[in-house]
Amino acid sequence: MAAPKLEEISHPPMDQLQGLEYCIDSNPSWGEAIALGFQHYILALGTAVMIPSFLVPLMGGSDGDKVRVVQTLLFVEGINTLLQTLFGTRLPTVVGGSYAFMVPIISIIHDPSLASIEDNHVRFLNTMRAVQGALIVASSIQIILGYSQLWAICSRFFSPLGMVPVISLVGFGLFDRGFPVVGRCVEIGIPMLILFIAFSQYLKNFKTRHLPIMERFALLITITVIWAYAHLLTASGAYKHRPDLTQMNCRTDKANLISSAPWIKIPYPLQWGAPTFDAGHAFGMMAAVLVSLIESTGAYKAASRLASATPPPAHVLSRGIGWQGIGILLSGLFGTLSGSSVSVENVGLLGSTRVGSRRVIQISAGFMIFFSMLGKFGAFFASIPFTIFAAVYCVLFGLVASVGLSFLQFTNMNSMRNLFITGVALFLGLSVPEYFREYTAKALHGPAHTRAGWFNDFLNTIFFSSPTVALIVAVFLDNTLDYKDSAKDRGMPWWVKFRTFKGDTRNEEFYTLPFNLNRFFPPS
Repeated sequence: MAAPKLEEISHPPMDQLQGLEYCIDSNPSWGEAIALGFQHYILALGTAVMIPSFLVPLMGGSDGDKVRVVQTLLFVEGINTLLQTLFGTRLPTVVGGSYAFMVPIISIIHDPSLASIEDNHVRFLNTMRAVQGALIVASSIQIILGYSQLWAICSRFFSPLGMVPVISLVGFGLFDRGFPVVGRCVEIGIPMLILFIAFSQYLKNFKTRHLPIMERFALLITITVIWAYAHLLTASGAYKHRPDLTQMNCRTDKANLISSAPWIKIPYPLQWGAPTFDAGHAFGMMAAVLVSLIESTGAYKAASRLASATPPPAHVLSRGIGWQGIGILLSGLFGTLSGSSVSVENVGLLGSTRVGSRRVIQISAGFMIFFSMLGKFGAFFASIPFTIFAAVYCVLFGLVASVGLSFLQFTNMNSMRNLFITGVALFLGLSVPEYFREYTAKALHGPAHTRAGWFNDFLNTIFFSSPTVALIVAVFLDNTLDYKDSAKDRGMPWWVKFRTFKGDTRNEEFYTLPFNLNRFFPPS
């Protein structure tokens, strides 16, 4: 038998991911684009509802307060997404709330000066203003790093090898938001997971009028079916005598969002009152802003691949971070109870639908702004049980993680140096945050527990994030371990042409600013 040819057993590296139906600057028909935009809006609701649902009760807020925070978060999310897709990286990314801000916000909630307030509503307002002040001050970190191009300079130390653990753990690092949440209500979660995989993958060739409707709208179809099924279980009394935790995760009427929502309410800046400022709170929040910056960097790289674009040049990435800092400033001014970061699940949906169009994401931003003002309608969609979203996350977070692994094609994985760096960074990126989580669950405080609260918040926030730990380990090892003789093994000959705007002719097509603004902000 003849030995196989090299091209039969290997695949040439590709700058742009193949097989997408629509790339970043190609658009589906208006009807299809609107339906896809609505699908991205529905997916973004998971995080937008989950964060306020957890934090508002801890602050002493009522169901009415929770609804207002959800509406405000969605409103600002829509604005930030439009700003990012128009003037930032211009990648098709939804910019929404982030779990990275949970540690410093919970620390503010437990501040003795706030926790001792007896009136629940007053405590909620005072805590909200303290969080707003911390976000406003901390946003300056991303604004400065972005617009001064300092983050572009830092990104010169990145290589395809160093980015693999970071991008992969943007997805893998969220494993606790996947099946552990599905397991809280398996009768809804597992059918959702099975149906979503079946519709998006096994039935993807089913077409109606030449449109692969099952692949393109698998999320909308499966959520509709399982949500109706969950409502049937609720209405039939299946959970009447079940524990409270089961009812909270399974019932469709436990969120109390629809009854508490006003018909029309337009969020506006300083709606909770004037923000209050505390140096300790702000310093802890700065760690979350740095974590958000690193996680978003990984998500932007993944989004560029799933939109069939080239990796964003250093100055485009830095420009996007600057606009994200503006987004965190807006979050502080409006009072969203979270900073801004790229929505990982929406990046995954680009790959699942094979539509990486920028216009679709801009339409989804329109839905966010529209439904955040029409309270009852927005609350209706926001009452989807978390378990349904968690089932979808199992697929979409995994898809983003695999995009990170795909960058290995540009490196030499027969090199022991590369195997060492990739393995150690991936392992520590999962293991260190897991230690911090377990320690916190048992001791009710993080491993960093000194008298300086700001210092505790800073360290605990940094090491709670898998992509951040992976970036620290991978970039340090990649730039110190035999780095002079390993440029080819690290993938630098391929990577270097995407560092500058003029390094590749395709950059102009993907990343040029609209309205001829490049005349005033010439790319470097």
